[in-house]
Amino acid sequence: MCTICSFKCGFIFFNMMFMASGVALLTIGVLHKPTFQELGEFAGKTLAKIAIVLIAVGSIITAVSILGCLGAFFNNYNLVVTFLCCLIIIILMEIITGAVVYTFYIKMVLNPSALANIKGSVNYMDKLKRVISEYSPEKRAAIDRIQEKFKCCGADGPDDWATSVGWADHEATPDSCCVEKGAGCGKEKDKARKKGCIQAINLFLGKILMAVGVICIFLAIAECFGVFIAACFSCNIKRKNYDNMS
Repeated sequence: MCTICSFKCGFIFFNMMFMASGVALLTIGVLHKPTFQELGEFAGKTLAKIAIVLIAVGSIITAVSILGCLGAFFNNYNLVVTFLCCLIIIILMEIITGAVVYTFYIKMVLNPSALANIKGSVNYMDKLKRVISEYSPEKRAAIDRIQEKFKCCGADGPDDWATSVGWADHEATPDSCCVEKGAGCGKEKDKARKKGCIQAINLFLGKILMAVGVICIFLAIAECFGVFIAACFSCNIKRKNYDNMS
């Protein structure tokens, strides 16, 4: 009786931590969804899907942890075994995801130009340059918000506005490029931010990818302990059920 209580307490504790990680990923996805949606408006739908993936993964982890909690509460062997199988699948997916994301991050940091060779990234970088060049009325608000949010100017830098077809004053930049924003501040081009939005977005994505990759790998390691606890707990439930039948 003492053994099954110990495994049950350990199993519940793991489920609480597992649920917390799922809620954390869900929260990150929800909080960053508006930013990714703004990026998706003019830099390609691929970026907009990142937040959706985080929300989906967080929701799945939360749902599986609830399944485990129900199995522990009712001492239900089938629920615990189902949780165990789901957990093993999640671990394999997290190891693969963590490795892929980390490799992608390293390539992005060491050789940002390599990003253009990755499927979906060509659309993102080329479309960003094209949108800046066109600066169409329906995209201007989104471009200005991104330049302000990421503290950047142009695709590769403020000089992009000198060749922009949609921007009339080639000797100036939009006010959203200014370090200190004010009416007409863009006319002083030397006071515009020097960092291009491609670089700024790459840095933002790099931080997100690095965090997700590290979280996935650490979660996979911690979940191995969860597999052990769940296996021991399910065996104890089965043994107890067998003893009761006897």
